[in-house]
Amino acid sequence: MFARVFSGGLLGLESYRLEVEVDCSGGIGQIHIVGLPDASVKEAQERVKAAIKACNFLVPPGKKWTVNLAPADTRKEGPVYDLPIAVGILAATELVSITYLDDFWFIGELGLDGSIRPVSGVLPIAMAAKNSGVYGIVVPDANAEEAALVDGLAVYPVSHLQQVCALLKDPRNVARLQIKPGDIFQSRLAVRTECEDFSEVKGQHQAKRGLEIAAAGRHNILMVGPPGAGKSMLAQRMPGIMPPLTFNEALELTKLYSVAGLLRDKTTVLLKRPFRAPHHSASAIGLIGGGVVPKPGEISLSHMGILFLDELTEFPRSHLDTLRQPLESASVTITRATQTLTYPASFLLVGACNPCPCGYRGDHLKYCTCTPTQADRYWSRLSGPILDRIDLQVNVARLTEDELALRKSGDSSETIRLRVERAVARQRGRLSEKSFAFNAHLTPRQLLKVCAMDEKARLLLAQAVTQMGMSARAYDRILRVARTIADLGDRDEVISDDLAEALRYRTMSRIA
Repeated sequence: MFARVFSGGLLGLESYRLEVEVDCSGGIGQIHIVGLPDASVKEAQERVKAAIKACNFLVPPGKKWTVNLAPADTRKEGPVYDLPIAVGILAATELVSITYLDDFWFIGELGLDGSIRPVSGVLPIAMAAKNSGVYGIVVPDANAEEAALVDGLAVYPVSHLQQVCALLKDPRNVARLQIKPGDIFQSRLAVRTECEDFSEVKGQHQAKRGLEIAAAGRHNILMVGPPGAGKSMLAQRMPGIMPPLTFNEALELTKLYSVAGLLRDKTTVLLKRPFRAPHHSASAIGLIGGGVVPKPGEISLSHMGILFLDELTEFPRSHLDTLRQPLESASVTITRATQTLTYPASFLLVGACNPCPCGYRGDHLKYCTCTPTQADRYWSRLSGPILDRIDLQVNVARLTEDELALRKSGDSSETIRLRVERAVARQRGRLSEKSFAFNAHLTPRQLLKVCAMDEKARLLLAQAVTQMGMSARAYDRILRVARTIADLGDRDEVISDDLAEALRYRTMSRIA
C-alpha cells in the first residue's frame, strides 16, 4: 500500500513543504530512504523500526518500505523526519487511520522507545505549514511553544508515538496547545533577566556618549585604549541601552536561532538583543557562515544586536575584509555548488583594540616601547575600507585617581536607554513603517530628505571635506552620525555643533 505524509524541509531560513511518500512491497523487511538524505536521515530507518516495535505494533514480516523524501533534488538533513517516516510506514501497512493524515504536518526525532525528542528549525517549518493552509502541526512537546508563535495554526504537542496514533484515530483524543503567541511573548518578558548597568563603569564619559550615539542610530563604533581601560566592560553593557525587541523582531530572531540549533531548551523565545563576541582565532566561515552544511555565522547570529570584536587588530585582515559587504547590505549570501543561501546580518559592529602592539602609545603613565614603524604596521591590519565603514572612533583613556575613587559614575543604562528610545521614535516618525531605516542605514535619497542643515553647518562640512580628504561614503556617514546626534538632542535640524561632534568621532582612532 502507498501512503503520503507531509512535513517541512529547511533551505536556509526558509521552509518548504516536504512530502514523505512510503510504498510497501515485497522484500526482506528493510526501510530504504531516497531523496538526497544525509547520514542522520538514513539512520532514521533503525530508529523508526525500534520505535514502532516499542509501541507493540505488529508490522507485516517480509515487507520492504521505500521512503521517498520529495522534492528529491533538495538535500535533507537532521532527524526531523523520523516521525513522518514512522507515520508513513504505519499508514502504508494500515496500522493507523489515514482519515486525518492530510490535515497535519509532522516533525520530530524518535527515540528507540518510541519517545519523541525536540528538533531544530521548528518555527520556520510552522510558518510554512500555516502558509500552506494546513489545519495543524504535530511537534515534540518541548517544541510546542516555539510552534505556537505562529498565529492561526493548531499545534499538537506529543511526547510518544502512541499519542500520534491516537491523534490520527480522532484529533479530539490529543489536546492541542491553547495559547496565543502574544501571551508567550509577554510571559517571557515578565521573567527577563536584567543586563549589566552602565552606572557600574567609572569615568569614560566620552566613550559612553559614543556608545549612546551608536545605539540610537545603529552606527558602527571602534574603541581604542590601553589594556584595562574598560573597553570590554563598556561593550558588554551595550545591549542594556538598546530598545527592547518587538514581537516581530523576537519572532525573526527566534527563527534564525532555531535554524542554527541554538535555542537553549527549544522553548525559549529570544527577548534580548544578541551579543556575540567571537575570539580573534575564529575562522572566516565561523564569522560569515557556510560550511559543508551551510549554517549562519557570527554576523548573522548577531542580527538585530551587537557583534563585538575584541582585540580587533588581532583578527586576520582577510577575515575582517569579508565583513565589508555585509556591513553595507545587512545580509550575507553564501554560495555553494548545489545551493545559494541568504542570511540576515543587520548588526551593530563594536570593535576594541589597543593603540599599538605594546598597548601604551599615548598613555600618560606607561612609556610606549613601540617604534613608529611597528605602530604603523599594527594599524595596517585594519584596511581603509573597513575603517571607512566605522562611523565612530573613540579613545578610551586610562582612568584618573579621582575617577577610580568614585562609587557611581554617570547615568544608568535605563536612563540612557530612554534617551535612545526617544531618538529612535524620532527616526520612525520621519519615515513610513514600510521604508523605515535607522540613521546609519539611510539611503542617499532618505538622507537628503531628513538631514536638513543650517548654513553654518554647511560651511563647516565643506571645510572638513577639503581638509580631511573624505570619500563619498565618509561624507554620507558623517551626515548620518550628525543626524543621530540631533535626534538625541530633540532637534529637527542639524546644527554646526552636531556636525562638529560627528567629525570629532571620525578622527580619533589613531593616537599621536
